[in-house]
Order: sequence, then structure tokens, then C-alpha cells
Amino acid sequence: MKPDLLSIGDATIDTFMTPIESETMCKLDTKECLICFSYGDKIPVKNLEFSVGGNAGNNAVGVKRLGVNSAIVLTLGDDNIGNMIVDKLKAEGVDLTYVIQQPSTTTNYSTVINYSGERTIFVYHAPRSYEFPVALPVTPWVYLTSMGESFRPFYNHMTEWLKKNPTVKMAFNPGSWQLRDGYESIKDVMGLTYMIYVNREEAEKLTNFGKSEGKDREILISLSKLGPKISVITDGGAGAMAYDSINGKFMKVGILPVDAYERTGAGDAFGSASLSALIHGKTLDEALLWGTVNSASVIGYTGPQKGLLKIEEMPEWLERCKSSGVNVVQF
Repeated sequence: MKPDLLSIGDATIDTFMTPIESETMCKLDTKECLICFSYGDKIPVKNLEFSVGGNAGNNAVGVKRLGVNSAIVLTLGDDNIGNMIVDKLKAEGVDLTYVIQQPSTTTNYSTVINYSGERTIFVYHAPRSYEFPVALPVTPWVYLTSMGESFRPFYNHMTEWLKKNPTVKMAFNPGSWQLRDGYESIKDVMGLTYMIYVNREEAEKLTNFGKSEGKDREILISLSKLGPKISVITDGGAGAMAYDSINGKFMKVGILPVDAYERTGAGDAFGSASLSALIHGKTLDEALLWGTVNSASVIGYTGPQKGLLKIEEMPEWLERCKSSGVNVVQF
């Protein structure tokens, strides 16, 4: 079957550890919190879990579970970690036609320490050159997300491909390397973006806006001026907001009142579910609710994928939104 969506970016294997003994030190004047361990000690952990992670991997699995036929575009190492990623994505039914495993190279790997519902991540980005597939299919949607330091040649190929295939709608979720390089390094991609997903801090950085609290309309408009037709900003416990520049609508949605066990992948869960809703022909209002409930489910589990909802679970979770008074409002 031809894919409905190409998820393009990186994938990794994440190892999650929850320490039994730990001590937090908080400096209340700066609100800086530290997890501290005694130097040279062996630190016991109460559980250990492994999961495929990485923004592209999370997106491909998330949309697949929500009834979207997804293919993933990845450059992996030819090692045990790369093989593990391939096996896990295959088990989820993701199309692996455009996965390339480079001989004699390694694959991304992360260790995540979970403490009090928040996570601290040690990330290994394997050095690599990303390979652009020779025959990339023209699909209705593309989800382009984070890549490592050597992302620029691939992004250049992506820009050329999008210009040759103007019917493709692209959702863009820039990663840390793209944000670190700044707007100038990704402006060509931004100009071809249909929909962008960023958090508030990332939106402020991209737009050079400064502090945006209390200026929600202004930051959304500034983001849309960089190219996207639809701008979505996630804002942690405050929920999410969006601007549809085509119809001139601003909207907000809150969060479900659930306790977080571990927050890794909440943003990816929001993006994969809201994008799935749009691919299924839902409105942007409905898409924001799909993203909200998917995030709420994911943070109840360890890792970014265990709690990703299946399409048959969505009605029950949307009913929870309704009964909890969580809805989309225009502002």
C-alpha cells in the first residue's frame, strides 16, 4: 500500500531507569533542581525498560496506531541497536522500505533517568551522513523532524523535493540541532512548511520574539510569518494553542487532569495524533483534542510509545475530555 505519510528524521533506542535511592537539591531562588548521586557509588534502579524513541520513530508508530499508513525514512547504523529499531518498527507495521543501514556505523542511543515524573536524558548522537532515498514516493503528507549535526545536506534535498512536488503537505517539527543553527539554516524548509509543531521556548527562539507569556496571539502570528499555514505551540501544563492563518482562527486547548508517570514523548504523541486527525479529514479543533488525549495517555507509561493510543481507543478518550470539561476555545 502506498503510504499516507512519510515520517522523516531520526530514531533511537531509549533505556529508561528509575532510581531507588536519589536525592534532589533545589535552589529555590533560581528554581534550579538537580538530581544528585554520590560519586563512585552503585545506584540501584527499580525498573529497566527499552523502547524505540526519536521523533521520527515516535511519529511513525503513533500515526500507524491511529489508522494512518506510515513509512519511515531513516539512516541507521548497521549494528545491534539499528537492528533492534528495525525489528520494533516492523512489529508495529511501519513501512521500512526507505530505511538505510550504513555498514560499519553505529546508531543513536539514549539513557533516560526518570525521577518524580520528569526525565533527564543522556543522548548519544551517532556521527553519520544522512542518505536521501533515490525514489521517494509522492505522498499526501510528510512529517519532517529532528536530525543530528549533519542534517543540512539532507534538508537541502528535502527542499528540492518539496518544490518538485507541491501537492505534498509538510508538517515540520525542528529538533535541537536545527534550532541551535537558527532560522537562517532552515528558512527554506520553513517557507515550504504547511504545519509546524514547536513548544513555547522553541517558538520564541525561532522568531527572536523574547518572552511571550500573555502574548499568545503575537507569538503565533510571528511563527506563521516564517512560512507555516498552521502553527501549533505546545505549552506543557498550559496545554496547546494554534493559529490557522488560512482562516484567521486562533484556538487553545487545555490538558486532561492526569498524573504524569514519565513525560518522554508527550510532544511527539501530540503531533502524531493531531496530524492523524487531519489526515482522517477532521477539523483543526478536533485535531487538537486528539493530540491532547494521546499526550495524556503517553505520560502514564514509561517511554514515548507504550501509551500511544490505537484508533479504537480514541472515542473513549475523547469522551473523557468532554466529561472533564476539556475543549477547544477560540481566542
